[in-house]
Amino acid sequence: MKILVIEDSAVDRRLTSKHLKEWGFEPSVASSGEAGWKALQASDAPKLVITDWMLPDIEGIELCRRIRGASEGRPYTYIMLVTARNQKKDLLRAMEAGADDYLVKPFSKLELKARLIAARRILDLQEQLIRLGDSLRFAATHDPLTGLWNRAQILDFLQRELVRADRDEKPLGVVLVDLDHFKKLNDTLGHLAGDAVLKEISKRMHGNIRVYDGIGRYGGEEFLIVFPGCDTKIAMRRAEDLRRLIGGKGIEALGRKVQVTASLGVAIAEPGADISLEGLIQQADEALYAAKRGGRNRAHASGKS
Repeated sequence: MKILVIEDSAVDRRLTSKHLKEWGFEPSVASSGEAGWKALQASDAPKLVITDWMLPDIEGIELCRRIRGASEGRPYTYIMLVTARNQKKDLLRAMEAGADDYLVKPFSKLELKARLIAARRILDLQEQLIRLGDSLRFAATHDPLTGLWNRAQILDFLQRELVRADRDEKPLGVVLVDLDHFKKLNDTLGHLAGDAVLKEISKRMHGNIRVYDGIGRYGGEEFLIVFPGCDTKIAMRRAEDLRRLIGGKGIEALGRKVQVTASLGVAIAEPGADISLEGLIQQADEALYAAKRGGRNRAHASGKS
């Protein structure tokens, strides 16, 4: 673990750094509050700071306030304030300014080590909470089987893009993808094989869209793809690319190779059309069924005969 030591005394800096290295930490040092503040702006800045209260420019207590004031969107910084002040009112000022711990000089080597063990434990717990929060956010917005956005998230993305397209007066393409005869595949090979097919198809499609496009599992074997800035011609070309990608080569499913095709319905929100999300999806759905009536394994655009 990296630790930043902010101390104007060269002797104290060397001694503290020596102890930290002995205990397996990675110390870096700053001789002033300003230098310490600058070091904390780095993307890989230490998450644990040991700072003296009395510094030649920015005092330690003011540094605490700055760190806490700039904490939004950044990893938590654990602050240990070191000082010769030993009055209870000083301890209160330090905690109100944002310090996590308060160590009075002179302190023993073992006391410092004990405080650092507690600090590391707190930071480790915070990392676990962050990872848990990320996992919960992913689970709330993604389909657990395919890893794509779930229905709610892709619809939310589509709504935002509709607003953006209307504001920027640009077209917005939507494609509904439905795997052909998927129920038959499930009935013949089983749902585990069907799951393997869904995961592989999702992987292929996700790898073939732009970073600012959106794709999600709409339901069952249906997928919804949003193409910002695409008119009918471009969206149909993208849909055909996806169709060929899906059916171009077989898929390994539980030791068996299966061939899968898809039907795709394309709809466009034209600039100034004032179409709702529901209306746009309805058009894509009608185009999808037209593709199925036309023999499947094809893409069809809304409004085309």
